[in-house]
Amino acid sequence: MARVRLGVAERRDELLKAAVEQIEARGVAAVRISDVAAALGVSNALVLYHFSSKEQLVAAAFAHAAETDLAQLRRLLGRRSTAVRRLRAAVRWYAPTGQAKGWRLWIEGWAVSLRDPELRRVAASLDQEWKTALTRVIEEGTAAGEFRCADPAAAAWRLTAFLDGLAVQTTAYAGSLSRTTMLRWADTALARELNLPDQDVATPDRDAEAGAGT
Repeated sequence: MARVRLGVAERRDELLKAAVEQIEARGVAAVRISDVAAALGVSNALVLYHFSSKEQLVAAAFAHAAETDLAQLRRLLGRRSTAVRRLRAAVRWYAPTGQAKGWRLWIEGWAVSLRDPELRRVAASLDQEWKTALTRVIEEGTAAGEFRCADPAAAAWRLTAFLDGLAVQTTAYAGSLSRTTMLRWADTALARELNLPDQDVATPDRDAEAGAGT
């Protein structure tokens, strides 16, 4: 059966999706251009036509996967709800127990970025987008009098560092913590940053629960 001819943008998207799958299965260090080509039944030359090197392909695939999650983050933080509810939904979604990006992909990416300037640039840019989005909603909640936070940017950094560290631990040592414990810790960290009693953040609401399972 003849292969459907795709446009440039569609072909790029197909290659990036295949690259993400291959990276998740094999790891950044082990994946090859030929693995991506074989997964789609195309030639190595076609992959190299769109991405001139493995490093460029990996960086683009990493950005592709992360951009999907950033789009979901923007949806959660853009809801018509209180800042506390939006922040809780985002934190629970981003936590290792949620449906955010594949943590194995991110952890692999962080490790490789120590030696790969292109991947480091992409990862740093995406990480800053997350922190900026979080900071903006914390600022909104502070201005509205929902909670007190003297330094929203610092709070966003601390929350991100906590969740990233928790993800590394639970991904490397699967089963070391229960889902209930991780969610409780995430709620407690958020409450601490917003100077709220734990129960003010942890009270279930439809907005937050929907965000955690999106």
